Amino acid sequence: MADKQASSELSLVGLGTVVEGKIKTEGSIRIDGKLVGDLIAKANVAVGLSGAVEGNLSGQNISLAGKVVGTVAASEKLVLEPKSVVKGDIRATRLVVDEGATFDGQCLMSPSSSPLKPPDGKTHS
Repeated sequence: MADKQASSELSLVGLGTVVEGKIKTEGSIRIDGKLVGDLIAKANVAVGLSGAVEGNLSGQNISLAGKVVGTVAASEKLVLEPKSVVKGDIRATRLVVDEGATFDGQCLMSPSSSPLKPPDGKTHS
């Protein structure tokens, strides 16, 4: 029962807060402050309009409204909201890019049945 409870928890890095280091959570997390380091969430990740991340993000569903410099990997859906800025590669099963979003990097979309992996470098005909 502790696992079910942990996955429904929401962690918050509030506006004006700066975290340096790696964050791992079994639940969901919202970043409205600044994170310098990697973030690994078993559930959902949201980076608010005032949020900034300098590091890699991974989670189930990821919604970005702020700025991310690093690789973003969503095992299900990634949403780039209108004012979001992503400088780095993205990997997702489903991708939504709203008008006004800025993305500078490479994108790899994998079916939900296969694990997210970097491109193998092979050319496919």
